[in-house]
Amino acid sequence: MFHVRTVSSLARAGADIPLHRVLSCRRARSTSASTSARNGGSGTASTAVNEISVDFEQTQEAYKSKDSLELLRSLVVFKLCSYDFLVDKNKEIMDLGRKVLGRRGFDQFMKMTFYGQFVAGEDHRAIKPLIQKNQAFGVGSVLDYSVEEDISQEEAEQKEMDSCVSAAEKQSIGKQRKYKAHKQFGDRRGGVTAARTYFYADEAKCDQHMETFIKCIKASGGSSMDGFSAIKMTALGRPQFLLQFSEVLVKWRRFFNFLAAQQGQDGMEALEQRLELKQLQEFLTKLGAKGDFYGWFSGRKAESSGTIDMLDWNSLIDDRTKISDLLVVPNVELGELEPLLGTFTSEEEKQMKRMLQRMDVLAKYAVENGVRLMVDAEQTYFQPAISRLTLEMQRLYNKEKPVIFNTFQCYLKEAYDNVTMDVELSRREGWCFAAKLVRGAYMYQERERAKEIGYEDPINPDYESTNWMYHRCLDYVLDEIALNGNANVMVASHNEDTVKHTLRRMNELGLLPTENKVYFGQLLGMCDQISFPLGQAGFPVYKYVPYGPVNEVMPYLSRRAQENRGFMKGAQKERELLWKELKRRVASGDLLYRPAY
Repeated sequence: MFHVRTVSSLARAGADIPLHRVLSCRRARSTSASTSARNGGSGTASTAVNEISVDFEQTQEAYKSKDSLELLRSLVVFKLCSYDFLVDKNKEIMDLGRKVLGRRGFDQFMKMTFYGQFVAGEDHRAIKPLIQKNQAFGVGSVLDYSVEEDISQEEAEQKEMDSCVSAAEKQSIGKQRKYKAHKQFGDRRGGVTAARTYFYADEAKCDQHMETFIKCIKASGGSSMDGFSAIKMTALGRPQFLLQFSEVLVKWRRFFNFLAAQQGQDGMEALEQRLELKQLQEFLTKLGAKGDFYGWFSGRKAESSGTIDMLDWNSLIDDRTKISDLLVVPNVELGELEPLLGTFTSEEEKQMKRMLQRMDVLAKYAVENGVRLMVDAEQTYFQPAISRLTLEMQRLYNKEKPVIFNTFQCYLKEAYDNVTMDVELSRREGWCFAAKLVRGAYMYQERERAKEIGYEDPINPDYESTNWMYHRCLDYVLDEIALNGNANVMVASHNEDTVKHTLRRMNELGLLPTENKVYFGQLLGMCDQISFPLGQAGFPVYKYVPYGPVNEVMPYLSRRAQENRGFMKGAQKERELLWKELKRRVASGDLLYRPAY
């Protein structure tokens, strides 16, 4: 499948990359990629002429941006985070610390330890020194204002239920349980790894969130060149709209899959399924449909071939301005489109439009400030709508260069289909595909919700499958970059094998770091032994940089400690490298080393 896909892409793009080179990489991956990924990326790779390699064992280079106290702090914090008792009781311990040390003393202690390790500063002025220091050592920033409401579980559940039920939904029937709010999962903070959470209060609060994101964009533009700023869609409007729109998109896609199965194309890759319009018309007519399905695609290029694919099918809900008109599904009996959830109230319609307007405002500020906008991924019951709205922004703002980046969670079973369809659409329409690939932040929550509510688990069965999916998606985008040069990807991973896999593939395809098409990303305070060697070797690499007042960031940090405990326990190699560098400095008389930049 890869082989066929590549030939057609080359034919369309007229790429000047040697054909045999790309095809040989495709063939090799089709037979060995799965084995390589499942064995930790240990598969063999051909050697390119100008191969660039990075040594992640050279501690002097990896930690040249850190003084010895910073190394010691990292060791202490990582060790403390590996103790279950301290992590489980972190809120009680912090409350005790505030009482004993007082507010000012406690804040200072946190800045010297946990807060100082994982958070850049309290505001856009305080974070500048760290951003500029990292940049001097080859590492950029993705700014993320990480303040969260410190509310109880009961308050979170009530807010979620109040904001996720519309007037139309109360009277609808047949709504899928996945896309319905459930009180026991109303607190979306549980079982989440390193992702801040927003709960809807009112439209004024959404405007406040937008203003906060604008400040973050301006801070990113003023602190570094070619920086990123992160946003979350659930901060910009009522999640009820995302739930409803996601349900429509999924039902629309499943309807296409159903029709493809009727034409003998069940089990094929998403982009390989094509509906014969004549067969489609005949089948639906037999079911009693009276509509002219040819008319649905009148004026479209696909009609000349007599077939349509998933992207053509999705084009029927492209209208950005008539929001309620988007929320429709095909009625097989009537042979026409009909509203899924009935008519929205005028206030709900206004809320949807305000959400889109806020997104447009942020995108415009990003362009004006020379900043790339990173739209974070969220739960699967929100994500189809988030991805679709992000895609609409990409169509508008990625025409000349990548400004809007979508996020793909590769622990999802459908990740590869999602990536390939967006890449193909960007090629057809001529805009820049831009993506961040992550493994995912909501696994435990997603699994529990699917089991309790009763729908298929959307997550890959195990870590090895997720690894394989991540590398498969990454390889597809890297091939697209090599073939057409109009795609960009951030490899957001702490997995050293994944980073090495990316470097091998870049060498095989002749992709140079200076082309600024492939980026790497890690969280601030973690995996410096990966980030800084990459940056000093000339690769575009970025730290996800949280910031915000100590007291307001603590709920976020508390959850990060709880959810990342497994990673901290497994960070044995990082601790060993930190000790190795400290010992080297003691032995060489460099214990008082201060970074020069």
